[in-house]
Amino acid sequence: MNDERRLIYIPILHTSFDMGTLASSMKKSYVKKFGEKQWKQHVKVIDEMWDGIWQKIRQMNIPYGNIKVYQDGLPVCGMEKRIVADLAKKGSPNHKLVLWMMRRGATLVGTEDPKLLLEEYHHLKRITQAKTHQEHEKLVCKFEKQSAKLLQKRDKKISNQISSTLKKGETGVLFIGLLHQVDKLLAKDIHTSYLIHRLSFRRSLEMEKRA
Repeated sequence: MNDERRLIYIPILHTSFDMGTLASSMKKSYVKKFGEKQWKQHVKVIDEMWDGIWQKIRQMNIPYGNIKVYQDGLPVCGMEKRIVADLAKKGSPNHKLVLWMMRRGATLVGTEDPKLLLEEYHHLKRITQAKTHQEHEKLVCKFEKQSAKLLQKRDKKISNQISSTLKKGETGVLFIGLLHQVDKLLAKDIHTSYLIHRLSFRRSLEMEKRA
């Protein structure tokens, strides 16, 4: 019997559906900085990424009854299934895929510390609600100084949650933002494989910026 702990690591880019109440403000900020054409190209790159992830997941011979799904931005709160269902209903390809896996027997696991998620949310909300360009830039600068440390805290909590809930013989699937480095913090006995490597997305983003 295979008693290894395995994790399929899936680096992702978030869609506007995942941003909730911040989506509209974040789009406006992006368009203001890069232009409408670049925004459409950005959306296209993300859509193509999710099409590719869907295809790869479907092609894999996964025993879903033995799978645990971990999701970027999903707090440990007792309402994990409802959150995923709500975001899937609103159109999030990420959460539609998680729901699809759950319906085939996969177990959803709360992944993040809710306090850290709220801390990040409030930072971003203040930025999007800035009244002037000067205020916006000041808040962005402040957040950039704090975001790296906050991301490290989130990654540590995520890695601890995976390490403590993934049992021997089980396989985890982690959907996680491109900037995260959870894989560097996992327990050493967890064998990690990558559905798509980060480098593929970085190249896509570089090509997008040149377009």
